[in-house]
Amino acid sequence: MTKIALVTGGSKGIGFAAAKGLYEIGYTVVVAARNQENLQQCAAEFSPERFIPVVADVSNEEQVINLFQQIKDRFGRLDLLFNNAGNNSPAKTIEEIPFEEWLRVFNANVHSTFLCAKEAIKVMKAQVPQGGRIINNASISALTPRLYTAPYTASKHAVTGLTKSISLDCRQFNIACGQINIGNAETTLSNRMRKGVYQADGSIKAEEMMNVDDVAEAIKMMAELPISTNVLEMTIMANQMPYVGRG
Repeated sequence: MTKIALVTGGSKGIGFAAAKGLYEIGYTVVVAARNQENLQQCAAEFSPERFIPVVADVSNEEQVINLFQQIKDRFGRLDLLFNNAGNNSPAKTIEEIPFEEWLRVFNANVHSTFLCAKEAIKVMKAQVPQGGRIINNASISALTPRLYTAPYTASKHAVTGLTKSISLDCRQFNIACGQINIGNAETTLSNRMRKGVYQADGSIKAEEMMNVDDVAEAIKMMAELPISTNVLEMTIMANQMPYVGRG
């Protein structure tokens, strides 16, 4: 039986690399993102039966419910959810951050993760055999903040709390939930780090990056484990990034 995966924020960057990796190890992958053109472009090189683009804003509860209903109607099950949808904000001191910006980041990073996990758990509890795996993209910022990134850092710390709660609440239903803390994977959004980003002492320096495909390899490893085994947290980062000892 072909396993079914859902990847949110899957039309580019880490999400697309993960979707491609899961496809390569035999999953049928539903790829959700807001931009239809990007979705169509990324799906063009894959089998339409096993790489299925769906336009959805996963911070919108109605659209999330509809997305999971489509999955249930078409496949009747879900084996893996990679919660990757998210957003960042410009570097600002805390007193400079508009509340609307704070809400936007939390909607993208926390509320979307909660909404998708909630619906995935419903499917995974009801299906036979019961269970599945949820992987949340938490980021290195779930562990240690960057300077002037309060909305992003706080939201990713919240993802860690949600990951642990899902893992605890759902293990009796054979659902494993873990997170991957990613540091400096090179994508179109993150390549600014090569030009320079704030360090803990207030200086701006370029940082080393890693290939985004290496992140996909880590996600594939988590996905191929038996459901009796959970990776609660994995940290993967560019070896020379200034993380260990940061601050």
